[in-house]
Amino acid sequence: MEVERVQTIAFSSVSVDTIPPEFIRSEKEQPTLTTCREQIPQVPTIDFSNPDEANLTRVIEEASREWGMFQIVNHGIPSEVITDLQKVGKGFFELPQVEKEVYAKPADSKSIEGYGSKLQKEVEGKKAWVDHLFHIICPPSAINYHYWPKNPPPYRAMNEEYSRWVQEIGQKLLSLLSLGLSVEKNELKDNLGGDELKYLLKINYYPPCPRPDLALGVPAHTDMCAITILVPNDVQGLQVFRDDHWFNVDYIPNALVIHIGDQLEILSNGKYKSVLHRTTVNKELTRMSWPVFLEPPSELAIGPLPKLINERNPPKYHKKKYCDYAYCKLNNISQ
Repeated sequence: MEVERVQTIAFSSVSVDTIPPEFIRSEKEQPTLTTCREQIPQVPTIDFSNPDEANLTRVIEEASREWGMFQIVNHGIPSEVITDLQKVGKGFFELPQVEKEVYAKPADSKSIEGYGSKLQKEVEGKKAWVDHLFHIICPPSAINYHYWPKNPPPYRAMNEEYSRWVQEIGQKLLSLLSLGLSVEKNELKDNLGGDELKYLLKINYYPPCPRPDLALGVPAHTDMCAITILVPNDVQGLQVFRDDHWFNVDYIPNALVIHIGDQLEILSNGKYKSVLHRTTVNKELTRMSWPVFLEPPSELAIGPLPKLINERNPPKYHKKKYCDYAYCKLNNISQ
């Protein structure tokens, strides 16, 4: 059965002021009705080049505990590496539809890798205004180049270059977050699979939407991974839930947005908070983002770090294989 992509629907909706009913959210979700415009708190911005490790650990620990989200600047990734990543990603989504479908996720696939429009089981039959492309960029043993586009021609080289840089960011974050838990630097990485830790890239493509007041690019969710390292484009759309309100997250040029995910909340026994967030869309402009999800191997069981557990701090989470956790998460099964 042929799947109609959101990009195609958006193109056919240019001249009208309506969207299909399956994209219209309930009033409790519609962004115009639920976005707070007053007294907007700012997601923490952290200078990742700070040579004072103790101070850098403190501000990252605080942001991860109180927000579950922060932005890092002066992270060391050259701006041209990020620009090239964005250029080839945008180029893929500008290809003819038939060429993009070559990379479509097979209907019977147990992996989420590939091109598609649906990720999680839809609630009340409502769809998200987004198309996406998933593929693993690290470690080499986990890469399936079948899902890496051959066009634009530089796609592979640009993604491999970004992969080298983003791994350095991921390693440093895990080290500092470990120190923030008063454990050894390698503790979180070791408990997430060590060198088998996966870096899964997703490109989100949110085409212009005739009714951005009624639709969502991605509905409210937390990330099921350990950490997300996200590159946005300059079209605002990311929102964070805090103090019972939805707030816009400011776009900062050349910053990376960091999300604490479910696995890190579990490993920290609740000290770090997995952030609830969503994405809105724009009437005139295409929004894109490039999150990289740091995921443990599928068969690895994740639970609170044993070094954190004692009589005063009993475990708050059950240990569970990541594949089982992901299955429940994607199918909206409570766990």
